[in-house]
Amino acid sequence: MVNSLNWFEIPATDFARATTFYAKVLDAQIQVDPNSNMQYAYLPSDTQKGAFGGAIASGENFVPAMTGTTVYLDGGNDLSVPLSRVESAGGKVILPKTAIGGNGFIALFIDSEGNKVGFHSMG
Repeated sequence: MVNSLNWFEIPATDFARATTFYAKVLDAQIQVDPNSNMQYAYLPSDTQKGAFGGAIASGENFVPAMTGTTVYLDGGNDLSVPLSRVESAGGKVILPKTAIGGNGFIALFIDSEGNKVGFHSMG
């Protein structure tokens, strides 16, 4: 096993609101899957370079939460950039950019759906 993480899904109750939120915060295209039997949209990832991916998912058994596992999204070169877009996109920052020693920086936010999500960056 090379990576312990392979895939993640961020639950959404309002699929359109969630895809708009993540498109704004990540400043990226969110690809909606028209073939899924539920509402499903892929977040950007470069799996050709060994990155893992994730999606926004809405449907039965996808319930947003602030408890449980926390997913940390790639904050790029400086997580302050995507973090600065969280509140204007409809979320709330709950932990500002915080140093974690030699492992860079983290921040936490509540997304438009009520999920606790994080950013990580080395700068």
